[in-house]
Amino acid sequence: MEVYLVRHTETICEKGVCYGQSDVGLAEPFESVFENIVSQLPPEAIIFSSPLKRCVILAEYIQSNIKAISFEKEDRLMEMNFGDWEMKNWNEISPEQLNPWMEDFVNISVSNGESFIALHERVGDFLSQISKEIRKPIIIVAHAGVIRSILCHHTSLPLKDAFNNKVDFGEVIKIAL
Repeated sequence: MEVYLVRHTETICEKGVCYGQSDVGLAEPFESVFENIVSQLPPEAIIFSSPLKRCVILAEYIQSNIKAISFEKEDRLMEMNFGDWEMKNWNEISPEQLNPWMEDFVNISVSNGESFIALHERVGDFLSQISKEIRKPIIIVAHAGVIRSILCHHTSLPLKDAFNNKVDFGEVIKIAL
């Protein structure tokens, strides 16, 4: 099964802001980037998207331009929940909180948020479900953390090395599941 992983385009957030599951908008103009993304996707695919508007806006554009079979918002594709750190600049997070997480982001949860392993488990649950049910090409519109997790599932890369998977804004990565 062909899977196209699509990261949303740049957001309105300033660089250095931790926005995780905050529902922030996209930086404009984005139409030319959207057109480039669509040019890399197959027609008649099934689209799954994070329900956050930065992904939904792109997924809806894709849907209207490729004649998608279906489009579904999927909560398990949301970015990592950064809890108390949401919408804070990384520089504003105290070293007492940030350093332990930076040393073991896989297992340590952010206060009132989640760890990367928690994100990885929910993404894995989603992948397991779709791999049993779907045989058509799939487009997943999501976030860098989710895409890194999927790539770790796909390549058996240890989670601690997830950031070795570079995922740019608006990037399309094709894999086979």
